[in-house]
Amino acid sequence: MSTYEYQAILPRQSDRYTLFAFCARAADVLRFSQIDRIGRREDGSLRGFQRPQVAAHIREIRAYLERDDAVLPNSVVVAFTRGVNLSREGATALIRIDASEGPVGFVVDGQQRLSALAELPEKDFEVFVSGILCESEDELRKQFILINNTRPLPKPLIYELLPTVEGLPHRLSSRSDAAALVERLNYDEASSLRGQIKQHTNPTGVLQDTVIQKLVMASLSDGALRELSATEDGQEGSFQLISNFFGTVQDVFQNAWIGHTPRTSRLVHGVGVMAMGYVMEYLHAARAAFATEDFRPALESLRGVTAWTSGTWNFGEGNQRPWNGLQFIPRDYMELSQYLLAHLKHQRAKRLS
Repeated sequence: MSTYEYQAILPRQSDRYTLFAFCARAADVLRFSQIDRIGRREDGSLRGFQRPQVAAHIREIRAYLERDDAVLPNSVVVAFTRGVNLSREGATALIRIDASEGPVGFVVDGQQRLSALAELPEKDFEVFVSGILCESEDELRKQFILINNTRPLPKPLIYELLPTVEGLPHRLSSRSDAAALVERLNYDEASSLRGQIKQHTNPTGVLQDTVIQKLVMASLSDGALRELSATEDGQEGSFQLISNFFGTVQDVFQNAWIGHTPRTSRLVHGVGVMAMGYVMEYLHAARAAFATEDFRPALESLRGVTAWTSGTWNFGEGNQRPWNGLQFIPRDYMELSQYLLAHLKHQRAKRLS
């Protein structure tokens, strides 16, 4: 069977979008729609939008659905960009879905429920389906973000999708530039951080994407990237600044970076990344540092006063912390950044005296 017909209701909600609701066998929903999981093409561009399966969650749902008295009152949301024909009859319509060339819908919400039902082929179970017609895949992504942003969907997944969508509320669109820069830092072949940022499409990365985005957002708000973004080639300059700086960090502190995780080195931990972000800001503002050779002397001077993987941080006046005692909280990364900046300022004052 490749054509599916349903009697649907048409709620009045928006003049721009056509919405409809109907009941369908779960197995059929999985035939005329697909769960488009987020990933990357060979050129690094984003494809799909759904988070990976959560196996434990699916097992819990399946265990419940195996019961004879199981019910699923929440509807599955499916978006369509093609393959749907509506014959209106007042507040209802006959919906024809043509899946003769494969699935034409995309599951926007309810993927775990459908995945659980897919593991119970013997159960003839119907679900409520809320359908929405979208003009394009870009519009589909936008609806996915707006529908799921009010629920506990992982923020990193939302942030990774942001650069592909326009017309979002300010609270989301304001993050788009930061998300686009983080994406480029992770996938551009010229980036010193290529493949090192942990994202839904790069789960083997070491650096938390939310930490890198926090660093970028802070700089865009009141730092070096704010100044660079106002220039003609601001996006390229912003990318080069961060890539050059962290490339030098990796070179100077190889023993604390290469092969390490946040558990074994505070340099690749959120607290270290944020503190080094403040170091980058200071060197760019005070010394106009931009290229690799601009950063190297200052970073070299920090070698003997850091305890990234062992030892003790000596913050002075009896304030000593074990190397792994610093956590990714504002108090700790600000204390670490002030400690590093105090050393750099002291070294500069000695040279100028």
